[in-house]
Amino acid sequence: MVHLDYRDARPIYAQLISGFQEQIVSGILQPGDKLPSVRELAGQLAINPNTIQRAYRELEHDGWIATVAGKGCFVCDVPQKEETEDWLAQFDKAVAALLKTGMTREELMKRLEKGGNENAGSL
Repeated sequence: MVHLDYRDARPIYAQLISGFQEQIVSGILQPGDKLPSVRELAGQLAINPNTIQRAYRELEHDGWIATVAGKGCFVCDVPQKEETEDWLAQFDKAVAALLKTGMTREELMKRLEKGGNENAGSL
C-alpha cells in the first residue's frame, strides 16, 4: 500500500501518484495487477475518494494504469523509453539550474546516494 506523509509539502494525490509509480517501477506492482477500488483505498487511507480518483485519472492519463469499465484499474507496462528520456531531460535541466545556484557536484552526488528521499525544501 502507498504510504502518505502528511508533513510532505506535496498534495496527497501527488504522493499517491509517486507511490504507485515507485511500486510499478520497482516491480512490487506488476503489469496486469488490479489496484484497489477508489472506495476501498479511500477507506484504507481515510482520505476523500475524489483524491484517489484524481490520482488514478492522472496515472491513467500518463499511461501507468488502465481502467476497464466495470472491472477496475489495472497496472500497465512501465512507461516507454520516450517518457524516460523526458524525465532525464528534466533531470538534466534541474541539475544545471542547481549548479548555477552554487550547489556543488559533491552535494548533488550525496543527494543521489541518499535516493532523493529528502524534502525538496532541504536543498
